[in-house]
Amino acid sequence: MTVSGEIQMPLGHFPRRMTVVGLRGNRTAIWSCIPLAEPEMHEIEALGEPAFLIVPGAGHRLDIKPWKLRYPQAKIVCPPGAREAVEKVVYVDSTADIFDDPSVRMETVPGVAEKEAALFVRRDGGTTLVVNDILANVRHPYGIGAHIMARLLGFGVNRPSTPRAARWFFVKDGKALGAAFRKWSEDPDLVRIIVSHGDVITNKPRKVLERVAQDFGA
Repeated sequence: MTVSGEIQMPLGHFPRRMTVVGLRGNRTAIWSCIPLAEPEMHEIEALGEPAFLIVPGAGHRLDIKPWKLRYPQAKIVCPPGAREAVEKVVYVDSTADIFDDPSVRMETVPGVAEKEAALFVRRDGGTTLVVNDILANVRHPYGIGAHIMARLLGFGVNRPSTPRAARWFFVKDGKALGAAFRKWSEDPDLVRIIVSHGDVITNKPRKVLERVAQDFGA
């Protein structure tokens, strides 16, 4: 389950996305928590017990505290390089994959100083790759402010791409990141990529990863 939301900004709304992943044992892991209305919260709770709240990057920690207050038993997980920033808001239980589910795997993204995580969800219908700020697909920004931000910072208005903001602030080894994109593109079962900002990528996701890898010379 993936839920879209918006960041309110002057003269527009910038899209953001949260993803709920089912785990064995009637549990769920929630990636990049965003504020939701009560009916939507009940829908999520119907999917299973929220056992893990994943902060996939330091910039996505701002809404985690109310989720932790609502689900105090849930464990907070983030990549190692984001831990210091996340712990300014909530205690981090782990920086590793502790989901205890062979069909779901979290890994730290190479080349970004351990500041970003990626999630792989394997089902009978194929593999879903969930990423954060290393890839964006904001094809439909709403409002002039969002249009300017998406184009100026390279949030994938024309095609899925790594935002310029990510390149400036935390991409430290472009070759390593490009190699990761290339490796992920080799999964023959990949059917979709879910990004934290923008539309879900279902049209030739492997080709998308190959193209982004080429952007980094990989």
